[in-house]
Amino acid sequence: MSASPAPLGVFVTPVTPLQQNCTVVWCTATNRCAVIDPGGAVDAVLGEVARRGLGVEAIWITHGHLDHAGGAAEMQEKTGVEIIGPHPADQFWIDGIAAQGRVYGVPEARGFTPTRWLADGDELTLGDTRWQVFHTPGHTPGHVIFHCAEARFAQVGDVLFRGSVGRTDFPQSDPQALIRSIIDKLWPLGDDVTFVPGHGPVSTFGQERRDNAFVADRVLAAARI
Repeated sequence: MSASPAPLGVFVTPVTPLQQNCTVVWCTATNRCAVIDPGGAVDAVLGEVARRGLGVEAIWITHGHLDHAGGAAEMQEKTGVEIIGPHPADQFWIDGIAAQGRVYGVPEARGFTPTRWLADGDELTLGDTRWQVFHTPGHTPGHVIFHCAEARFAQVGDVLFRGSVGRTDFPQSDPQALIRSIIDKLWPLGDDVTFVPGHGPVSTFGQERRDNAFVADRVLAAARI
């Protein structure tokens, strides 16, 4: 008797000079995919989607920084799908994407109007898979993450990285809110959850609880958080 196939497929393409992890996730039963954070390189990402025989169902955005969202408008124009997310508190970041792009060497980056804003507790479907949305402010006020419980997988944008956490030196960033987002929203999902961060290598929540220099259990205990 053969094992059941995994419910979810994932590939990651670093985009923009900031090497942001544009993440394509798909339901293996239906080959329907969502593109999470298409910051740029839209044609390259869509070419790989086509090569794998996938159909784009939606664009999901974790937050409004240009390296995560600057290619969403172009991708929507080329696919006709909805842009879903982030939380509306990031409207001001989306409005500033074009200006950000000029500063960071991504002149093609553009703002957009999401088809749907997201809130904590929302649910999304992708083919036969179901996803939970968590509002995780701190890096930006409107940041969200996407979690597929069945696959033990999350895409967490710039909340958490392998060995580090998101920056909190931007307008409306909040370092205490970021730590609370990690403790209250990410850790309860389980140590076995594999996550793709906004930049850098994949990790698990358990690994970060063991040795992340900012949010390992021993670090938080020492800080009495």
